[in-house]
Amino acid sequence: MAAHYFYKSGFHLMKFLTFTGLCLAGVSLSLLAACSNSTPTTQAPSTSTASVDHAGMSHGKKININNALLSELDKLEAKLGIPALSNKIQSSRPYGKSEDLVSKNVINQAQFDQVKEMVTIEEVVLTGEAKDLDYMVKLGLMKGHMYVAKELLALGKPDQAEPHIGHPVEEIYADVEAQLNERGVKEFKKSLMALQELVKAGAKDKAKVDAEFNTSMKAIDGAIAMLPEAQRKSPKFVIQVINGLLDTANSEYGAAVADGKIKEVIEYQDSRGFVQYSSELFKSISSQVKTQSPETAKKMSVALKDLALNWPTAVAPAAPVKTTQQVTKLVKEIETSGQTIN
Repeated sequence: MAAHYFYKSGFHLMKFLTFTGLCLAGVSLSLLAACSNSTPTTQAPSTSTASVDHAGMSHGKKININNALLSELDKLEAKLGIPALSNKIQSSRPYGKSEDLVSKNVINQAQFDQVKEMVTIEEVVLTGEAKDLDYMVKLGLMKGHMYVAKELLALGKPDQAEPHIGHPVEEIYADVEAQLNERGVKEFKKSLMALQELVKAGAKDKAKVDAEFNTSMKAIDGAIAMLPEAQRKSPKFVIQVINGLLDTANSEYGAAVADGKIKEVIEYQDSRGFVQYSSELFKSISSQVKTQSPETAKKMSVALKDLALNWPTAVAPAAPVKTTQQVTKLVKEIETSGQTIN
């Protein structure tokens, strides 16, 4: 669920209002087929399907351009190499058909031809474990944003931290709010908003900022705890969450790098936060994975550590440590290695 978001192009409020109006009832398509044990139910009039392999990973999954999170739209931006494309797609909503990306001058026909198999306007309702996975990944994206925000605050950079607090408030919360309500989670958007306002004002009162930050993080952890404990501790489930987070991190990094340089700092920072939380999740199940398959545990651990080297600090380095291709390769290695775990 995280790119330039509403901050890069300078139309923060307009885009937020546009997104909120369209997205509250939307469901992200990105993780539709993430679990082989789930049954998606399509809504009329449109339907959508995605193929699923034996490990529960989806192939041919499409991005709903009417309600996808910006982190999903960043996959199109990375594919086409068009700066700020995610925001442009979002601000041009709604779409009556995928081809409206061309008719609304978001991209040209040649560019659409490159991504037409990736996009849809179809709605999908998630059920079962797929719904739980979608919920957990979105809360994981929140945590990743908060992790990098805390680092930037500690470095005395509230201006850079603010977008990473704002994104959970302005996009992810709206996208997961229905599930929060269904699961009986106490509302915590106000706490996130209060934290955002403190940081916008320059984070001058450290004690207040720290207190509000801790309240928000506890609320996110509390929301995660609403999932059954057995599921939260299941290596197979957690690995699927890790795959979802790393898939998003990969698309963020792809949108951050152009011409061999890190040109979009926010996306670099987003991806750093998501990788950090992924590593934390793996540590929580590493002993169980090792029991099932010592070789898998070693491969995943080594790949995650190698991947983390790409983000040496929250402040983007002058030049990328790894190419986008190298990052993609590591993400795929982790996904492939985890397929042996039950």
